[in-house]
This record gives sequence, C-alpha cells and structure tokens, in this order.
Amino acid sequence: MKTAKKIVSVMLVLSFAIGLAACSSGNQDGKAAAKPVLLAVSFGTSYNNNRNVSIGAIESALREAYPNYEVRRAFTSQIIIDVLDKRDGIDIDNVTEAMDRLVADGVKEVVVQPTHVIPGFEYDDVVKEVSKYNDKFDSLKIGRPLLVDDGDYTDLIGVLTKETARYNVAGTALVFMGHGTEHEANATYGKLQEKLTAAGCSNFYVGTVEGAPELDDVLALVQVGSYTKVVLMPLMIVAGDHANNDMAGDEEDSWKTAFESAGYEVECVLTGLGQYEGIQQMIVANAAKTMAK
Repeated sequence: MKTAKKIVSVMLVLSFAIGLAACSSGNQDGKAAAKPVLLAVSFGTSYNNNRNVSIGAIESALREAYPNYEVRRAFTSQIIIDVLDKRDGIDIDNVTEAMDRLVADGVKEVVVQPTHVIPGFEYDDVVKEVSKYNDKFDSLKIGRPLLVDDGDYTDLIGVLTKETARYNVAGTALVFMGHGTEHEANATYGKLQEKLTAAGCSNFYVGTVEGAPELDDVLALVQVGSYTKVVLMPLMIVAGDHANNDMAGDEEDSWKTAFESAGYEVECVLTGLGQYEGIQQMIVANAAKTMAK
C-alpha cells in the first residue's frame, strides 16, 4: 500500500512539473509562444500591380520555403508608405514600426531579409535600425542584399541570360537600368558589367539613373557595336517609377527617347527582377544562410 501511495505521489509531482513547463512555454496570458518571424524588407513601390508580382512573389517564395516562419513585410521608403496610405488606404510598416510590432507581439526569434539589390545606403539604414533591437529578442539575424560576393554575380547573370533569351538575338543590345547611388556600393554596377563581358554577354550593358555608368556612357558603348535594336530592362526588384518613367517614358530625358533619337528601334520590358523565379530563389537562399548563422 505504501508503495502504491509513493507511486501516486511521484505521478502527481511529475504532472505538476509538466503543467508548469507547458505554461512557461507560452506567454503570460497562457497563449502559445509566437512563431519566429521572417521580416522581408523592401524599398517598396506605389505601383500596386508591379508590387504584387515582384515583392509579393518574393514573400510568397519565402513562405513556401520556410513554413515554420511567419513572413511579414516592411518598406524602407517612407514616401512610398505615405503615398499608399493616403491614396489607397494601404498600411505598411517602415522598419522601426515593424520591429516595434514584433516586440509588442512577443516574438522571440527574428530573421530580417532585405530584398535590396546592392549594399548601399538603404541597406546600411536597415542594419542600423534593426541593430537597435538586439536586446529585445532571443535571436535577431540580418540577411544580406542580392549582390555581395562573386557567386551572387554568377547567379544573377545566369538568371538574366535565361530570362532575356527571347530578346538576345543578333543586332540587339540588351540594356539594364539600375538605380545607382553615391554610396561606394555603386561599384557593384561596374563589376556586374565586367562579369557580364567576361561571361560572353558582350551585348549586355548596365547603366544607372542616379550613379555611374550614366545613360550617356551606356549609349556611347552601344553605339560602338553594330546594333539596330535596343531592349531596355530594369535592374531593380520592382518595375516602378524609374522603370516606367525614366526608362520607358516618352519624355525627352528618358532612356527610351535617347536611344530612339540615336536611331535605334527600342523595346521596353517592364519586368522587375523580383518577378524572376531565379531571383526569388537567390533571396530564399540568402535567408537560409542568415538562419544558419
């Protein structure tokens, strides 16, 4: 009888301990602990359709690859955030708002994955803002942008050559318009041009809107070749304002007008990098590298 009572007592103690453990695994309200979050940080765009098929597609790829994470969105451009709020009633967090929301929601594990192409000012700002929250989470990791090491350039060139195969014919120059920056990371565009040439893509040209190489530099290079047609494409995650206006617009200072005035047949392809499955998978892979840190 004494033995039986001891067994019952031990079982009660074990049950109590298990109950305490279950309670401690949740929050103070007894709810289950919040899922880890994968915060996808993009510059953003006010072009709704293009946003859905580029940034939205990247986020969908992240959800599919990492079902154990809740994928959330933040934009770095406050101007775009304000436009979407005022014009469409769409509420999107900036980085600080997103991080504060994660803290308020009791999230303990966070992976921040930027979708930026180069490690420029926008990326620096993301790192600076997110780093302020290092003591707010059990785990906080920040991923890298698209182009950092040589392998990234190789992967990007593979995607570009695959996705532009239909335009890559004799007598046609393929011209990619990047954003450009005063940041030292602007050197990324020149390096990409070198890598393209070394890979045998001699009719691929890279220029920028707000950096170097400029439009005039690219136009001069194209004019050296024996081309009759130019295909213009954005080297940006989203085919937004720059692609629709600076590249494909009918204004006198647009890239389209400049090449047409130089005597070329011009075709504009308004497809952002984020629409390409290969780019989506590059960002998915970057997130994996960050998670493994």
